[in-house]
Amino acid sequence: MSYTNGLDKPSDYFSTKLYTGNGSTNAITGVGFQPDWVWIKNRPDARDHQIYDSVRGTTKVIGSDRTSAEATVSNGLTAFGSDGFTVGADSNVNDNGDSHVAWNWLASNTTASNTQGDITSTVSANTTSGFSIVSYTGTGSTATVGHGLGATPSMIIIKERNNATSWIVYHHKNTSAPATDYLLLNSTQATDDYADYFNDTEPTSSVFTIDTAGDINGSSDTYIAYCFAEKKGFSKFGSYTGNGNADGTFVYTGFKPAFVIRKVTSASSDWLMQDNKRSESGGSNQIRNYLFPNSSQAEVSNQDYFNIDFLSNGFKMRSTDGGANGSGQTYIYMAFAENPFVTSTGIPTTAR
Repeated sequence: MSYTNGLDKPSDYFSTKLYTGNGSTNAITGVGFQPDWVWIKNRPDARDHQIYDSVRGTTKVIGSDRTSAEATVSNGLTAFGSDGFTVGADSNVNDNGDSHVAWNWLASNTTASNTQGDITSTVSANTTSGFSIVSYTGTGSTATVGHGLGATPSMIIIKERNNATSWIVYHHKNTSAPATDYLLLNSTQATDDYADYFNDTEPTSSVFTIDTAGDINGSSDTYIAYCFAEKKGFSKFGSYTGNGNADGTFVYTGFKPAFVIRKVTSASSDWLMQDNKRSESGGSNQIRNYLFPNSSQAEVSNQDYFNIDFLSNGFKMRSTDGGANGSGQTYIYMAFAENPFVTSTGIPTTAR
């Protein structure tokens, strides 16, 4: 098994960084690369999620837990650096003495105009890791948008920038009609069916299709889309069925996870996000700390409600809760690697 695409070291493309706020200018280093997408959450306080990217530019923030339009926060994230980023005194990203978590993705550290779709988009794309940030302006008519990945996206997350609207999520495993069905990142609602989002059309290796709904394609409105193509040994965008047992469902990813977001699609419940840096597992594989992308709620720590094992080749549910492992319930997930299960040298990785 070979990873000739350069993904033996997933931390070159995705990294979770914990840091303590100082209430002033704070240069966060140790990310491992210059990030293009930074998602920050204050851990001990009920504060909104803060999402920044290099395509929209520094100080431009949106939050996964709210429908608000993009805001300019002059003392929020103020710079992207070669090994991290800098934040100002904004308490959402740098509250003095508080622990914060930042999830970081590398795109291309630059932008390009993409004319492959009906709408010309501005794209920062990393074809090696399968991640792109896409900015476009809606037309109000059915259209295609170029994403720059050179591979078919498995997941697309879209937010309107200039109006208060929901976050629209496409996931290729979301029920039997994924190009029509959608989820809302800011909501607990189950999957729903609405053709006016994706025009009942699957994305391709060059474009995704948007229909006439205002929160995805309003005339002259601006949008940001985060697009993900699955890459062996680095990322996985799949689904599983819960068994309602503490000896829960095992999900094979082909790598040791560093970060997992999951959502039950067949029922109303929170999105769950867990990573290998915020664990209070006492040295075992179980991850017992979690945050909710759809909620400003503080981090829940050392609890058993949504326990998950991060293993060398996937993850396993250790909870009976319906939000994570309900019997017969269906779930989708996005996962990024700490280590591939087998590297290009043939050396297997192990669980903690």
